[in-house]
Amino acid sequence: MSPVAGTVLAVLLSLVSAAGYALAAVAQSRLAASSAPDGRGALRALLARGQWWWAVGLNAAGALAHVAALHYGPLTLVQPLGALTLVAALPLGAYCARRRVTRTEWRGALLTLGGLVGLVAMTGPAEPGEALTLREALIVAAATALLIAALASGRLSHGRGGGRGGDPGAGRGGEGGKRAGGLGHATASGIASGVGSALTQTLTAALALELPGREPVWWQTALLAVLISGFAVGGLLLSQTAYRGGLAAPLAVVNLSNPAAAAIIGVALLGETFRAGAWGWPVAAAASLVAARGVVLLTKGGTPAPETPSISDPSAAPSSTSTVVTEPLPAVPPPRSTELPSPLPTPLPSPLPESSLTSH
Repeated sequence: MSPVAGTVLAVLLSLVSAAGYALAAVAQSRLAASSAPDGRGALRALLARGQWWWAVGLNAAGALAHVAALHYGPLTLVQPLGALTLVAALPLGAYCARRRVTRTEWRGALLTLGGLVGLVAMTGPAEPGEALTLREALIVAAATALLIAALASGRLSHGRGGGRGGDPGAGRGGEGGKRAGGLGHATASGIASGVGSALTQTLTAALALELPGREPVWWQTALLAVLISGFAVGGLLLSQTAYRGGLAAPLAVVNLSNPAAAAIIGVALLGETFRAGAWGWPVAAAASLVAARGVVLLTKGGTPAPETPSISDPSAAPSSTSTVVTEPLPAVPPPRSTELPSPLPTPLPSPLPESSLTSH
């Protein structure tokens, strides 16, 4: 196959992968909105829904198309095209919700996409065949499991007053805590997927007997396969939980944290470096800030549509005026009470002497 044909095929496969991931994200978001929020039977009820298995199949199809695209095209081309998942998911989610994508959401999506492309463009493998050693893979897996547990516990959102045991009257705090918890689960999901990709590369090298260091025995290779499966399933379930707070912002965080985790592992352990040398650090920092701004806009852009009725009801004029009117109302009766006794004493003394005179 010619290089041009391979590049075209890689682009087409990348678009298919992005569409598959976008459809899966929309399906998971709608399933999260209609499913029970918590409970021991939530996972069992989720596994019993056909829509969930459709989402799993779409995620698997997107992953296979992504791997095939990497076979025919370079990482610098395939990885940025994978970020189009967010751009495709926005109109799909809005169409299913029977609403329009707001300008704020489009701005947030474009900023997130630009920041993600900047991050991916700055990092690249120093050597194509580089992989983690078995010891490094186990250390990374253990550290990632602790980080995911901390993110999934929701301590950051609870610390802001939006978690359990908070004031039930703090509606905005509870809603903000819910969104923060969703972004925490989305971050954990992306990290799990990124680490799972790094471990998959290590497992591939181990099966090809090209793993750095001593060759692993069968149980070590099986352990890697179990860890990869655990991170893959955990990332899928964490993303399902994250979509309870919406679609756009959690999906953006998943797409950002996935390559960010892989880039951190590559720079720290695999000898990868920034393409621009010393200038790569400020460029990567600027791209991260742009992507973070996009996530903030996506978080704000999705809130006006669902919260418009709820905000207009409590914060409208009737609620504030009702409290103001109820305070003067008790003050209105006192003038009437003071007016009533005033005429009473004047007529009463006059008839009393007449009745007493007639009685005599």
